[in-house]
Amino acid sequence: MKNLFFRFSCAVLLCYCLTGCGSIQHKSSTDTAQAQGTKAPPKTADDFSISSDSENETVDETSSADAATPSASESVTQQELLTGATALYSNGQEISFDPSWQYADFSAINSGTATIYLADSDRKDIVVGVNAGHGTSGGASVKTQCHPDGSPKTTGGSTAQGAIYATAVSGGMTFNDGTAESTVTLQMAQILKDKLLAQGYDVLMVRNSDDVQLDNVARTVLCNNVADCHISLHWDGDGLGYDKGCFYISVPNGLKSMEPVASHWQEHDALGASLVEGLRTEGMTIYQNGSMNIDLTQTSYSTIPSVDMELGNASSDHSDSTLNSLADGLVLGLNDYFGN
Repeated sequence: MKNLFFRFSCAVLLCYCLTGCGSIQHKSSTDTAQAQGTKAPPKTADDFSISSDSENETVDETSSADAATPSASESVTQQELLTGATALYSNGQEISFDPSWQYADFSAINSGTATIYLADSDRKDIVVGVNAGHGTSGGASVKTQCHPDGSPKTTGGSTAQGAIYATAVSGGMTFNDGTAESTVTLQMAQILKDKLLAQGYDVLMVRNSDDVQLDNVARTVLCNNVADCHISLHWDGDGLGYDKGCFYISVPNGLKSMEPVASHWQEHDALGASLVEGLRTEGMTIYQNGSMNIDLTQTSYSTIPSVDMELGNASSDHSDSTLNSLADGLVLGLNDYFGN
């Protein structure tokens, strides 16, 4: 019996030893594989056939959805983008003077508002500032600084050469038939506005009525911040008894080193020259070479292409037909300037 028990005990012990050795050998092999960076073999499709089919179905459904739904860029092209003035303003919106704008603190009369009009079609994303000269009640009794650097005027005009301060807004001259210049400039501005809108330009009407409480500095600063160019409409008060024709007022050499004139006078000249050529093409009389050097408040503060257009004088015809022809010429000039 003892012998039988001894044999059984030996058999059990042998079995335990063999099992332990196998476990030790397996762990040793696993540790070696991990130490050597050996990766487990990847799962085959059979290993996750259910999840794989599910993923494939999800991918297929997403692809179908993507095919049916336009991408963001495709969606954008299917609707009209709001750009330029349309992204900032509504048609007919009144725009107030902002005292934080550059050079705003040089203005003395600025409680009025300008009005912006947006083209209905064929939009060019170009805002033309149309400034009907004069038309500010009380403007002749207020003064504003001629230049932002405080230097004196280099030429004469409605304000004498050498002056530091100029009339905020002069009353303008009177045509030989008794019509006030401010009345004709407003008529001209309204006709020009309609023609520009029809051509796809947006229009900032600086003065939209008989009286706007915006001085020459305020008008310029408004255009600087809202428009792409600034055209001020005038007839010359030269006292001549004949119509001498159209011209633009260019910057005198003595101002060309003063900012912001130094950075923009060439733009002013280019715009003025284009407008004169447009008027010439339309058959309007042009004065001499089409320009005259005068030190103006407008161009002394302008940071965009800016020009004072003199469309004749007190002897000039200002009938509706002539104003329409003048407007056509100005539109031709703008199209040439902007390459349209």
